[in-house]
Amino acid sequence: MSEVKTLYKEDFVAWSKEQAEALRSAARGGSNQKLDWENLAEEIESLGISQRSELKSQIRRIIEHLLKLENSRAADPRMGWIASIGDARNEIEAVLEDSPSLKTEIAAAITAEIKRGSRKAISELGKYGELDSATLVRIRGTIYTEDQILGDWFPPDPDARGEAQ
Repeated sequence: MSEVKTLYKEDFVAWSKEQAEALRSAARGGSNQKLDWENLAEEIESLGISQRSELKSQIRRIIEHLLKLENSRAADPRMGWIASIGDARNEIEAVLEDSPSLKTEIAAAITAEIKRGSRKAISELGKYGELDSATLVRIRGTIYTEDQILGDWFPPDPDARGEAQ
């Protein structure tokens, strides 16, 4: 039983998967306990799924704000976007500390969330008249690496790139 408790402390997502399967196995084994085995297993499993959702949500937030930093010339919101990215990176770090097995899912999460983050950035930039056809094409073609998402990278200021984009 101590291995299970250790797994709980070291990798919550792996623990939740293991416990859900153990509950399902107990149900198949014909336990005489009057428990709702399948729903218990699903609830335990959903706890791990929420960690995965948190990871993806924070990645999406980082993508949105990196795209805004990269494509908006507005001055006032920049520090807020930078702070939001830092906060999201900290949240991801905490999720990965609780569930290190999610590290293997980061690349897929970035791929999945680039579309959603891009849509959000496009919507927000459009509201403020900062979206032209060239910017739209640039945003839709942008991809970020794992290091850019999780590291301390920030895009150059649009004014620093000059007009030769």
